[in-house]
Amino acid sequence: MADEIAELRHAIHREPEIGLDLPKTQAKVLAALAGLPLEITTGRSLSSVTAVLRGGSAHSRAEGPVVLLRGDMDALPVTEETHLPYASAVPGAMHACGHDAHTAMLAGAARLLSARQAELPGTVIFMFQPGEEGCAGARRMIEEGVLDAAGERPVAAYALHVSSQRLPCGMFSTRPGAMLAAADQITVTVHGRGGHASTPHRAADPIPVACEMVTALQTLVTRKFDVFDPVVITVGSFHAGTTDNVIPDRARFLATARSFSQESRSALAELVPRLIGDIARGHGLTAEAVYSAEYPVTVNDAAEAAFAAETIATVFGPERGEQAEFPITGAEDFSFVLEQVPGAFVMLGACPPDDDPLTAPTNHSAQATFDDTALADGTALYAELALRRLARVIPP
Repeated sequence: MADEIAELRHAIHREPEIGLDLPKTQAKVLAALAGLPLEITTGRSLSSVTAVLRGGSAHSRAEGPVVLLRGDMDALPVTEETHLPYASAVPGAMHACGHDAHTAMLAGAARLLSARQAELPGTVIFMFQPGEEGCAGARRMIEEGVLDAAGERPVAAYALHVSSQRLPCGMFSTRPGAMLAAADQITVTVHGRGGHASTPHRAADPIPVACEMVTALQTLVTRKFDVFDPVVITVGSFHAGTTDNVIPDRARFLATARSFSQESRSALAELVPRLIGDIARGHGLTAEAVYSAEYPVTVNDAAEAAFAAETIATVFGPERGEQAEFPITGAEDFSFVLEQVPGAFVMLGACPPDDDPLTAPTNHSAQATFDDTALADGTALYAELALRRLARVIPP
């Protein structure tokens, strides 16, 4: 099946779609699942696909555990620079994070498990999700009932994510506890009073005040948070003024805040707006700081992470898996699933063999590439996790 999985990935890669509305990608997934013994539903407010496979044992007993497998489908607003033969044909859109691989692998797993339907001692939910990149598509699918699609809640949930760097191709990585960070957005608007740049004392310049806020946020990180419970604040957008000799009325910047505990996340939500307001008042200006909670910490259940690691070692060999020493500062909306269902998020190296994993372009880069040889391994792990977990009872 490896060639067919790669063909599906390439087809999705050529026509990337962004956000929650992915009609072309959804159509490709539905075509890949056609003819399989699946109960398929599509989303109402997003182009999701939920497919339920009921095993033979579940049919005979009208019971059995449920396991959920998730693959995200959306692309990024990036103009591709890889020059691959199947590179994006859509200007300004690219599968720079490997979601095309996740979708193809999950569709492949649906085929593998459908072929062994009679052996399944339970039910598998295949969750094809749009809108992972900032749109909280997982939360929307939960609201539309994906966790109850089989009639009862899953006992476990798993997701895979390919990486274009750090991990050699075919290497799996996971860990118990925090796997990825929470991600929140900070939006700051500083209100001043415009004027001529040659007489700044007759105006109220918001730019130096906003700049002071940017640097003060870095000091906040190092002086208000435990180094062993780290946070990251990065300002990614700063806009003010239109030309060199005019002081503008306002300055605005956006930042992302990453954290690994609820304590730090709550402290950020309290301390950041207070700091912004204090700095503005100290200069006789006003400011608005909106702290918007986005994705929670992705927390792997300890037992499920151990089970995933055991499955990797058994199927592929112990040398093919690692326990990550540290969490990843990226964020994932699979976190919404793991808030309600114990499970594990697993990384899979897909760095091309000619690239050095330490220097290869990272996920989200316009030059990011993912090797197709990882697809068969990811497909097999999806299927093995479901098959083995349905047959296994893990004590609470």
